[in-house]
Amino acid sequence: MQKLRCIAIDDELLALDVITDYIHKTPFLELVYSTSQVLDALPLVESGGVDLVFLDIQMPQLNGLQFMKIIHGKALVIFTTAYPQYALDGYEHDVLDYLLKPVAYERFYKAAQKALSAIRPSQTQVPYEKPAAELPNFIFVKTDNKMVKVQLSEILFVEGLKDYIAIQTTAEKIITLQNMKRMEKILPASRFVRVHKSYIVSLEKTDTIERNRIFIGDHVIPIGDTYREPFFQLIEGRE
Repeated sequence: MQKLRCIAIDDELLALDVITDYIHKTPFLELVYSTSQVLDALPLVESGGVDLVFLDIQMPQLNGLQFMKIIHGKALVIFTTAYPQYALDGYEHDVLDYLLKPVAYERFYKAAQKALSAIRPSQTQVPYEKPAAELPNFIFVKTDNKMVKVQLSEILFVEGLKDYIAIQTTAEKIITLQNMKRMEKILPASRFVRVHKSYIVSLEKTDTIERNRIFIGDHVIPIGDTYREPFFQLIEGRE
């Protein structure tokens, strides 16, 4: 995926650090420049080397609206500000989105997705996933009229059994009244992948992949035709 080239501009260094950190952790964004001096960013944007600008509205020397008039559509702009009263003015000048400080990463990500849709409409959007530090290391599943904690690090694979699923861990098999679609949403995509209509496997527990089969310890998991291509694309991307 070709990344969107971004600039972050904010005279508040703490706010600038937050936005640059968000850009770094977003897979389809690339930070090409960050600055607290709005005039320093103008030549780069006017040269056409930038796709997206994250811009504080209230800046010394040149405010956000004046900046937009100067660049005249050469890059998309997302405003970041602590003052909600500027939102209407921004939208009247074709600003892409408006982020109110303090900006949550999920809200930032949605704005970035909007930019991706506008600039690279043919590219597949990346679903939002919480950063690893925010993800729980376990899930709870109901079995035998009780809720059981299952550590993600112990799950080998999940198998669909009609109206039930079986969670195979390093120690046992847990049967629960659940469906595969729901489990696919619950399990973090960075660690688990669906490889068959009846199987979700742990990437970290996968030992060997041979043709259309995955080997996890003594278990052999088939790779379905529908899932084969995206699965191997994922694996090749981790090399």
